[in-house]
Amino acid sequence: MHSFKPIAIYLPQFHPIPENDAWWGKGFTEWTNVSKAKPLFNGHIQPKLPSDLGFYDLRLQEARLAQERLAKEYGIYGFCYYHYWFNGKKLLETPAEQKLLNQNENLPFMFFWANETWSRRWLGEEKEILIKQEYSEEDDLKHIRYLLRFIKDSRYIRVNGKPVIVIYRPTDLPNPAATVEVFKTTVRKEIGEELILIASNSHCRDVSKLFSYGFDHILDFKPQLSVLPYAFEDRFMMKRLIKNYTQYRIANGKCKIYNYQSALQLMRNIEPKTFEKIVPCAFVSWDNTPRRGKNGIIIKDNTPELFKAELQRLQHKMNEVNDNLNFLFINAWNEWAEGNYIEPDRINELSYLEVIKELIFENEE
Repeated sequence: MHSFKPIAIYLPQFHPIPENDAWWGKGFTEWTNVSKAKPLFNGHIQPKLPSDLGFYDLRLQEARLAQERLAKEYGIYGFCYYHYWFNGKKLLETPAEQKLLNQNENLPFMFFWANETWSRRWLGEEKEILIKQEYSEEDDLKHIRYLLRFIKDSRYIRVNGKPVIVIYRPTDLPNPAATVEVFKTTVRKEIGEELILIASNSHCRDVSKLFSYGFDHILDFKPQLSVLPYAFEDRFMMKRLIKNYTQYRIANGKCKIYNYQSALQLMRNIEPKTFEKIVPCAFVSWDNTPRRGKNGIIIKDNTPELFKAELQRLQHKMNEVNDNLNFLFINAWNEWAEGNYIEPDRINELSYLEVIKELIFENEE
């Protein structure tokens, strides 16, 4: 079996910024929600707390270097940083900008433009808006020129000499084809390189529509929470109470509880049939109750073994085709408030990272 390059999606929200201070309270970081989480039923493991890396602050070079050392040791090819740009306004840019200045941080990296409006709901819904996503052709040009600083760097991830950028919500762009054109033309003109643009299908399952805008590849983003029954219905439901009690012995009609294997199967059912030009993605787990409390979604009973089996399944599908960049995205390196991380915690320790290392080693034999 061919080897693959694990790309771990990376959340930079582990340092305070003035905007989060204003919206959520002084000193807010992702750890604020993580550390105050509470179990909602018997057997619900919360809070989930870090072990080896501790409660790090990403303003510190030492913290970022410790993450990179760990990633390299366990076979992670590179980090894909979530990138936040709102019509010229940057948020949480410090870790990537600091990395650019420090050649010792040499793990390969790329960007994932998380182009959604921020609201108090934490799920991309536009309710009580904190900062709105607005677009224009002038801003597209300004945006890609800002990104060129990073793209020019030798550590930026390339495939056959071509730099790679992912866009989270391509169909939110008023004219996706025009944005694609501005990004590609500018990179070609400014540095003489062809840009590879990947569209995430997290909010649009129509692959042919995404390709029609000029995207080169599609990221088959997971988890696809929309396939989970009543996942976005917050109210008490009798059918949910019955399901939760019969399946999990949990007498609760409000909690949205799903089994990891069953959830994975529902997501596989809507997966593209072939991975030609499709970049696969595996998710570790899910529990965003630290952010959303009793309105959160919980996917339980995940294990390192099940995660490994999913990575192997995706690898087999990758091997059936020629053009998926040889990337296997892992969601995520450190989405702690979504319970979706491979960084070591106090229960699983290094076991999710060990699974990746095992797979890489098996491929090299």
